[in-house]
Amino acid sequence: MAITEIEDRITDIINRDNRDEFIYNFLSVYDFPKATITKLQKGTNNLAKEQGAVYLKNRLYYQQVDDDDSLMQHFADLKQRVEQLGAKPRYIMVTNFKSVLAEDTKTGDTLDVEFERLPQKFEFFLAWNRIEKADFDKENPADIRAAERFAKLYDVVVKDNPDASRHGLNLFLIRVLFCFFAEDTDIFDKNLFTNRIKELTNEDGSDLDHFFKTLFGVLDIEEDKRPSNTPSWLADFPYVDGDLFVDAHEHLQFTQKSRKLIIDAGEKLEWDQINPDILGSMIQAVASEDSRSHLGMHYTSVPNIMKVIKPLFLDNLRQAFEEAKGSENKLNQLYDRIGKIKFMDPACGSGNFLIITYKELRQLEIDILKELNQMGIATMYVPSVTLDQFYGIEIDDFACDVTRVSLWIAEHQMNIKLRKEIDNAVRPTLPLQHVGAIVCGNALRVDWNEVLPHGKNDEVYLFGNPPYLGARKQSKIQKSDLDSALGEFKGKNSLDYIAGWFIKGAQYIKTSVSKLAFVTTNSICQGEQVPIIWPNIFEKECTIFFAYRSFKWSNNAKNNAGVTVSIIGLADSKRFNDKKRIIEGSYSIYVENISPYLSEGTDNVINKQANRNDNLPSISFGSMPNDGGNFLISDVDFNELSQNNREFFKKYVGSSEFINGKNRYCLWLYNIDKASYENNSYIMNIVSEVKKYREDSRRKATRKLANRPHLFGEIRWHDSNAILVPRVSSENRQYVPIGYVQSDTVVSDSAMAIYDAPLWLLGLLESRMHMTWLRAVGGKLETRYRYSAGLVYNTFPVPDLSTRRKNEIEELVWKILDIRDEEGGTLAELYGSPLAEKNPKPMNPRLLAAHQELDQVVDRAYRDRPFKDDNERLSLLLDMYSQKVNEEK
Repeated sequence: MAITEIEDRITDIINRDNRDEFIYNFLSVYDFPKATITKLQKGTNNLAKEQGAVYLKNRLYYQQVDDDDSLMQHFADLKQRVEQLGAKPRYIMVTNFKSVLAEDTKTGDTLDVEFERLPQKFEFFLAWNRIEKADFDKENPADIRAAERFAKLYDVVVKDNPDASRHGLNLFLIRVLFCFFAEDTDIFDKNLFTNRIKELTNEDGSDLDHFFKTLFGVLDIEEDKRPSNTPSWLADFPYVDGDLFVDAHEHLQFTQKSRKLIIDAGEKLEWDQINPDILGSMIQAVASEDSRSHLGMHYTSVPNIMKVIKPLFLDNLRQAFEEAKGSENKLNQLYDRIGKIKFMDPACGSGNFLIITYKELRQLEIDILKELNQMGIATMYVPSVTLDQFYGIEIDDFACDVTRVSLWIAEHQMNIKLRKEIDNAVRPTLPLQHVGAIVCGNALRVDWNEVLPHGKNDEVYLFGNPPYLGARKQSKIQKSDLDSALGEFKGKNSLDYIAGWFIKGAQYIKTSVSKLAFVTTNSICQGEQVPIIWPNIFEKECTIFFAYRSFKWSNNAKNNAGVTVSIIGLADSKRFNDKKRIIEGSYSIYVENISPYLSEGTDNVINKQANRNDNLPSISFGSMPNDGGNFLISDVDFNELSQNNREFFKKYVGSSEFINGKNRYCLWLYNIDKASYENNSYIMNIVSEVKKYREDSRRKATRKLANRPHLFGEIRWHDSNAILVPRVSSENRQYVPIGYVQSDTVVSDSAMAIYDAPLWLLGLLESRMHMTWLRAVGGKLETRYRYSAGLVYNTFPVPDLSTRRKNEIEELVWKILDIRDEEGGTLAELYGSPLAEKNPKPMNPRLLAAHQELDQVVDRAYRDRPFKDDNERLSLLLDMYSQKVNEEK
């Protein structure tokens, strides 16, 4: 049940005259079975003996009292009775139908509220629904209420105004929202807006549009400049400004229903409790039907936003504050500095990043003033941080309006906080201050320097959470956006959409003190995208000065599915002289340089190599049939073949078959004398079907293959044993299952094969060292590991190994292979999915122990001392790669 439905049901209950039925009706709103409530009414399970009392074991002790009695005394008496019970009810509740007193006996929380305001406090009793207060608070009830009521209002107004423009409807919604907030937070007189609607408009809503047109028309005019014929009821409304009421109100139709919804929103919501950073996203979702599944789904949590802005600039400002304590001069310098910094989110959505940044800067402003006051220095408050320091670019015009209103709300909330914490510091909210610029436009096509011009010494910070969209999911328009942002360079069609923000951002900050930090999918730091995007960024003389390694970026929605992201901060390499910082979880390490793979290392990127540059055997794709499925048969069909026909088939294994223990077979006539099968109708029928399939193909290359229909389209099989490497494997495994296949097996093109490979090479490939390389440079197919010959195998640094070391590795490989056979089951079962967030399945313990033993031996082949973690392994591998590249150059 939606919050507004619960509130409305309780409102209906408290408006009824039948007091004796109140508690039963009230309980029916929550998750109590009808049978339980019916028995309670009949007295069957009511354990109370007192007149007007209801006691439902473990759940509630309720007392109804006369209007004139002392409510507090009755509440105290009831608490004393409850203390003597063996098992306490979760709630005790007393009412005289003017006020309600209640206590949650588990948490100790109490409720003291006017009876008519009970609907707004329904969440106090949600433990009956198995929802604890801490859980519900995460959902930000005030914001959800506001969004749900606005969703209802919006739907009704849209339905009643099918010809109205989207902009007109959205602007109306924004203005009404501001008025509700204003009347609850002393910007307007208390309830002024809602009361005027109730007093001055008809119940059927017929004149409500005229009311709004008249009101909105004067809110942008200073009081002493309003026309002499302005109606007297408008005199109490102050001058607002801030561009909120500049545009004319678009004519709208209102009904009795929409008028009631507006009044309900004013009377039933506590607008002073809302959080503008959350509400903005929710109100934006109101106007987006596909976003209604859970209001709040677009809200980025404050802790996640802090992950971006703290290392970008806030940590530095806070450190400067700590160093300035006790020094009037340094404090005043910092006070002036924070009033000059500019901030821009070039994908601002509903403004979450801007709002949190504004609040943090205002809090720092307050803290500086408090420090000066504690030093005994008398200060006259002069504002430092203002809204004109904040800029944004957003493609959705409604989101731009939401951002402005949310910033105004945040400003008023911080003004109130200032007044509470600093004596004689008053900062009026009206007239509304102008925001720097929230531009409605496509950020990849807009010139950022036109939105926020800056010089080389101007302190400007860019931040945000731009859209990710992988290369294959981009529309033609989005591809064109990237073309506009990136210009001409090779490989750009393989880049994620977010690459445009990094390239434009790097161009913006180059040769200046400005910095940026964006949330990004970690794919731009893995695989084939790295050598495409990062050299371009480094050419702009930018450097990575901090990075959050991969983590789940989620929000506060109930069923949000977090995406794995990184956070990358860029600065001009010539102007950044501090230590660089890599952050993972709760700890940081400071390094000389951060590689584009977000580890300590050089700026070198891993480029594809056609071959290895040492004596290790080459790797290739498996053989591709290009047969329309005609060469392939299942193990069941194979077993039904005659012995004579079986001789023409080999086992056929790809990634899926190998990992999941499935058997398939393929017709294999390579190097087979045609005379041995040309009279075999079964074999020749298959060859005939392959020929037909190839002849009918649209591809010229496939039609050409019809000249040899008895052979695979691409043959890479060797008459020898081979290491089989799955091309795609689950990211939830600690190790990719790799293994040996015999010469009687054809490796399919869904896997890769290394023929004539020594056994110790399999040990290297199954080591944690190699897994670390795969994760960093291999890239992903969706979220799964993607193995690449050019990027992974051919570039993997291998040290010179002694014969003794190779023998040691081979011994452990045999041990692993033996355990696989002895334990039985498929490789998928043996290797499990221990890294899965949902339903993790452990790796076979014997197999895991053998792998860890192998890891130790391989690690020692790379260096004498143990590695602390995979980041150290990656740093060493990148150094080895760089040394090799430099040697070759």
